[in-house]
Amino acid sequence: MKEEKTEMKEEKKIDNLKSEEKEISSKKSTSETKIKGVEKEGGAEEIKEDRKPKKKEDRIGILNIYTTFNNTIMNLTDMSGNSIVKYSGGQSTKQSRLKANPTIAMFIAQRIAEEARDNGITGFYIKIRSATGQNNPGPGAHTAIKSLTRAGFRILSIMDTTRIARGGPKKKGGRRGRRV
Repeated sequence: MKEEKTEMKEEKKIDNLKSEEKEISSKKSTSETKIKGVEKEGGAEEIKEDRKPKKKEDRIGILNIYTTFNNTIMNLTDMSGNSIVKYSGGQSTKQSRLKANPTIAMFIAQRIAEEARDNGITGFYIKIRSATGQNNPGPGAHTAIKSLTRAGFRILSIMDTTRIARGGPKKKGGRRGRRV
């Protein structure tokens, strides 16, 4: 008698497990393919399946940053070199002494980011250039790159394209140098 009760309990457990498996498998199948009813002109319904959206292709741009200790200029181009947008420190501030300020460079980078989003650009190759012969770029370069990464753009590479003087014109002072 006890054996029959235990066998009945085991059968109920097995039946419960099978019904749970069926529910889980039905949930999986409905979550994999969502079905929507779309009404046509005549009132008839057409059933369409939702498919996963295709990944958007990453569109890459080249950002040229020219920073000196007097100004910051940024020029965004596409991969073929056609200019999309260009901003400078003078367009963001009226005070001449602030054109090279890192804060102004951040504002310029935000404007560039807005234009890049409008054109569908998701990543940048960055070329930084400073005045010829300078060892370091101006104060705005680092801040501009930082604000672009915060805006959600991918930075693929950063290249320094500062020109280096090789030789150049004769220095002032004559053969014996400048005498005080």
